[in-house]
Amino acid sequence: MAPTWARPDTSKQPLAVLGAGVLGRRITACWIAAGYDVNLRDPLDTQLNAAAVYIQSNLKDYEHLTGGKRNPGNLKAFTDLGAAVKDAWFVLEAVPEKLQMKIDIMGELDKLVSPQCIIASNSSSFKTSKMLEKVNPENRARICNVHYQMPPGATTVEIMTDGQTDKQIIQFMNDALTDAGMQPVVARKESTGLILNRLWAAIKREVMMILAEGVSTPAEIDTLFVRMFGNNPSGPCAMMDAVGLDTVAFIEDNYVEERHLESALTVDWLRKNYVDQGKLGAKSGKGGLYPPGDTTKSSQAEAGHHDNLAAPILYFLDLGVGADWDLSKGLTNGKILTAAADGTNVKTLIDSVMTPDGIDISIAAGRIFWTSMGNFGKPDGSVLSANLDGSDVKTVLSEGKANTPKQLVIDHENSKLYFSDREGQRVHRCNFDGSAHEVIVQTGDWEKDGFTDQTKWCVGITVDPKHGRVYWTQKGPSKANQGRIFRAGIEIPKGETASSRSDVEVLFERLPEPIDLDMDTESQTLYWTDRGEYPLGNTLSKAAVGPDGDKRAITLARHFHEAIGLRIDTVNHHIYIADLGGAVYRFNIDGSNKRKIIDTDRVFAGIGLAFLH
Repeated sequence: MAPTWARPDTSKQPLAVLGAGVLGRRITACWIAAGYDVNLRDPLDTQLNAAAVYIQSNLKDYEHLTGGKRNPGNLKAFTDLGAAVKDAWFVLEAVPEKLQMKIDIMGELDKLVSPQCIIASNSSSFKTSKMLEKVNPENRARICNVHYQMPPGATTVEIMTDGQTDKQIIQFMNDALTDAGMQPVVARKESTGLILNRLWAAIKREVMMILAEGVSTPAEIDTLFVRMFGNNPSGPCAMMDAVGLDTVAFIEDNYVEERHLESALTVDWLRKNYVDQGKLGAKSGKGGLYPPGDTTKSSQAEAGHHDNLAAPILYFLDLGVGADWDLSKGLTNGKILTAAADGTNVKTLIDSVMTPDGIDISIAAGRIFWTSMGNFGKPDGSVLSANLDGSDVKTVLSEGKANTPKQLVIDHENSKLYFSDREGQRVHRCNFDGSAHEVIVQTGDWEKDGFTDQTKWCVGITVDPKHGRVYWTQKGPSKANQGRIFRAGIEIPKGETASSRSDVEVLFERLPEPIDLDMDTESQTLYWTDRGEYPLGNTLSKAAVGPDGDKRAITLARHFHEAIGLRIDTVNHHIYIADLGGAVYRFNIDGSNKRKIIDTDRVFAGIGLAFLH
């Protein structure tokens, strides 16, 4: 006989969310902002790291849902399922929409949770009654559907019985969700798709048929939908792209099977023309029903609640010598800042940073890495790292192991750091912990000859592990049109040294003053900023440098104020630039639609992107 269920004391127990993906991390943020402690479980550390960054960066957007006056709850991250759910009063699975996976997780939870714990599925298309195959019949009264939309923009949550759910639990979850700032709705009986998703499924199905029959276009359909049905500026095509067309196809399969629907002009058409070609929507880099980047908006006013799901978080460096320079701190007034991809939600992550210049982020390692140039004119630069939330600052390479470290990039495939050393006249490489430190390019000997020859100064860097090459800039004297861009193999040729290697190739010369680099490794297109004099300087340029490329420099954008930091967003087909004038710009990959998304009186240097999806 099943034990009698009693209302839990939610102030003394955590709840658990299983799955740290796009929706799981948003559900977690809702509860934390409302003051509840949450155990977030995912088998991948990378997902947990990304979720923690998302929650830290966006918590204020959730706090207003409960009035903004509560103390946030605590977040704990787990890869072990048992540890995550052991003391939970409520467990919500938000794993991928695959029935067997949900059956298996329900069976595991049945053995792991306490006898009073409520178990729920966030499934948008499967009834929980279909997931009970491995669940003890005595425990099925504590299981239900609790389906979220896309908070914080869409706060409706649907609660649905598994056919046996204790009515007290339905009412308790309704009360708890209301307390957490949600708008719960109860389905009166079991229903595939619950309530809203049945409506949405019908809309999606008709949209796919309209497209498959060639009746209209995504833009026209969405225009009609937005005009007619209103507050959300995203129509059904943009919303499907944002969710992911592969996810749309998985969900539609369930409706097709259960209701014996015709699939030729819906899910079959979607897979043939999009999913099978890798066009999965916003997350894929190849676009979907819309081109890449269309659902990553330039302002909050343009965005619907399904937009910006594939947008990166910006990390950028303030040198600390702008209008807010605290002279008492000298050169340690720098900051590491974060912001949303549209320039909103700017936050100081780490303060009192000494002369920062280059930055990159590894979500997999859960670390930020940056360079400190040290004191100008002294060989005391260093490389540092911190957790994604800015805590646990560590020295990777201590002062003096590099002279003046500049741009830094990560080879994510091999967990290596690469950085240029300006006055040191070198290109360095090391592991994330600073081990295996080596110089792979040496353009001069500053200890013997000094560092006055600026044509030997190495500044920008990017790496192409797929094709085994490293690229760097040697900027030359300020605005002197003596800048050059080089490349060489990632490994020094056998029997040669960093200073004698024979594979160094000059790609471009007589440039005004090239600074930072980035690369689209798929197309082997190289991008660079230049802070030289107008009209050729203070520009962004690109060139095709692959075997079939013409290596012709093309200027994409002009009129920056000492352009420095550069990052290419190959997922959304955007470019970000930070300049010494205190601005961050975003524009399309072809240089069009240039927007100043951050405009301050600070002095910015390097910039990095973190993708959390």
